[in-house]
Amino acid sequence: MSEESNAVLETPRCYVRPFTSVDIEAFMSYRNDLDWMKYQGFKGFTRQVYETTLLNPQRVEGGSQLAVIRKKDQALLGDVFLLKKEDDFWVGYTIDPSYKRQGYAYEIIQALTHWIRSKGDYVIKAGVEKENLPSINLLEKSGFQKMEEEDGEFVYVWSGG
Repeated sequence: MSEESNAVLETPRCYVRPFTSVDIEAFMSYRNDLDWMKYQGFKGFTRQVYETTLLNPQRVEGGSQLAVIRKKDQALLGDVFLLKKEDDFWVGYTIDPSYKRQGYAYEIIQALTHWIRSKGDYVIKAGVEKENLPSINLLEKSGFQKMEEEDGEFVYVWSGG
């Protein structure tokens, strides 16, 4: 069975699926780059912590971290986080710096919003630190609008697009 057959969603260049043990080394490479990850949580941990978190079954109601895989070579491009809370779906995303500014994050956000909308009439939200201008620009390009500030972050809500 191919890894792609486990995909939760797919775009023209990549797909999103649960993590496997072969992803952990690449995940650790960018997640433990503390300069790159300055605006992110879930960073700087040991292999054991990452394996325990990522390789066990996850549910979106408790938060689910998924791998973003490039189709052409099966490389781990980054990851997405999904959390369903009542009528809200929270999304998060991280791209390995080797793949930044190539349109992958935009492609995945577009696919995620459409996938969530196919599941029901959910409000789609994303939190972003005020200083994280690349992420703010990505959210706005992807159809999100800033709605409020909460715990030092801006909360963006998808308004279509």
